[in-house]
Amino acid sequence: MFDSNRFQRLQQAPLWDFALTFYAQPGVEQASLVLQDSAAVDVCELLVHGWLYQYGLQTTPNALAVERKARERWQQTVTVTLRQLRRDLKPQAIGNEAIAELRKTIKQAELQAERENLQRWQQWALQASENNHRLTNCAISKHDVAKWLQSKLFYRLLDSDGSFVSPVREECWEALNTLARQLDHHERPR
Repeated sequence: MFDSNRFQRLQQAPLWDFALTFYAQPGVEQASLVLQDSAAVDVCELLVHGWLYQYGLQTTPNALAVERKARERWQQTVTVTLRQLRRDLKPQAIGNEAIAELRKTIKQAELQAERENLQRWQQWALQASENNHRLTNCAISKHDVAKWLQSKLFYRLLDSDGSFVSPVREECWEALNTLARQLDHHERPR
């Protein structure tokens, strides 16, 4: 169950606007890319959790699991494909203006694909109701935001499962803390 006042405020705040503002904060872009490249975190999902957190809301685990599958399909078939193509062309773009321009066009397409994914996440969240149990109130202490993000993005604790080697685990934990500090810094009154 969620607070309808929080939900009404969320309805007035586009996810895309939050994403642009939050991503521009010091350290957020780098932290997001670390999580994306080192731990295969979907940055769009990360942004959804931050957006909801700003309004004192969070996804419920079961509803999130279902929507995550749909969003992962989009990310893998569209966004990741464009990102990999752009990255593959990087060496060829050095000294080749035509390839550099092509990379720029692909980067714009990648950004548009991410925007579309965020719009789909937003639409899903805004269709929440007391009957479908997609969202619930979020009462996370400011000191626990990094752990909360970790639980949302990794489904298990980074430090309790052996899938991440220590330097990657530490790098991811530092990235989560950076994001948590920025979320707290820009927290809206709840």
